Amino acid sequence: MQRTIISLLLVFGIVANVFAQEKKPTLMILPSDNWCHQRFYTNVIDNQGVKIESPDYQLAFREDPELTAVISKVGQLLSSKGYSLKDAEQEIKSVYTRLAEDNVTTSKSGASLYESPLDIIKRRAKMDIVVQLWWRINKEGSRRTVSFTLEAFDAYTNKRIATSSGVSDASTESVPLLLEKAANSRIKDFDKQMMVFYNEARRNGREIVLTVRRWDNWENDLETEYDGEELIDCIRKWIRKNTVGGAYNLTDATENMATFEQVRIPLLDADGDGLDARGFATSLRKYLSKEYGITSKVMTRGLGEATIVLGEK
Repeated sequence: MQRTIISLLLVFGIVANVFAQEKKPTLMILPSDNWCHQRFYTNVIDNQGVKIESPDYQLAFREDPELTAVISKVGQLLSSKGYSLKDAEQEIKSVYTRLAEDNVTTSKSGASLYESPLDIIKRRAKMDIVVQLWWRINKEGSRRTVSFTLEAFDAYTNKRIATSSGVSDASTESVPLLLEKAANSRIKDFDKQMMVFYNEARRNGREIVLTVRRWDNWENDLETEYDGEELIDCIRKWIRKNTVGGAYNLTDATENMATFEQVRIPLLDADGDGLDARGFATSLRKYLSKEYGITSKVMTRGLGEATIVLGEK
């Protein structure tokens, strides 16, 4: 009986240790777009004639005295749940330092793929999830409350995967402390929602979007035959072989372009490193070069979208 009890305790201990070591995704916490808009921390970017309002994170961190402290408090709550956090303020400083010289990825012919500051932050920092935080201070006589909303987005697809909101108790404490206490009572459910998404991604792969195009001056197209098959079919076979469960959706295709959505790539590559859309597209580029002698250029937007343009670098 004593041996049986000891054996059971060892088994429970091993199981508990496995759960304790469960890998959790990497997060970055940023102020929400709405929070930045309400406080005029925005830039207007001209993307080929289209005006796009984009959060100015650098200005927000520099001018808002509460932002760093609030993000730190929420970050501590998520760190206590086992998440790895990227330092948003430091990553943003690095991005904005090089933004002027590396705002877009450019081909030798001058083509470009627009990236917003958030796209660039995602690509450089390589987090799994972006947590956006909004809050508002409500005055109640000499005391105040804080309303807040936490939203988690997949850094690859921008899909909302978790949300939590609430209002703190009235107090004279600082805003970061009020927000920490209010969020603490809801962080367990927020954690659960994010892990449902992440565990599903580990089982079934992470979604990206892959587009294949051709340069105007390339003499071939996606209907050109290689080894008796059209190029589009060769590419589809490669994608099917290199995705989790062969999962992808060809949503649009002509002789000049093809768009693959819901492409399920593994979280890790063969070397155990994190795999993103650039890494996946680069593998396809190398395959096309080796098997068919096709030169191509890989361009990306953030972590989850890549375009391969056939015909030149």
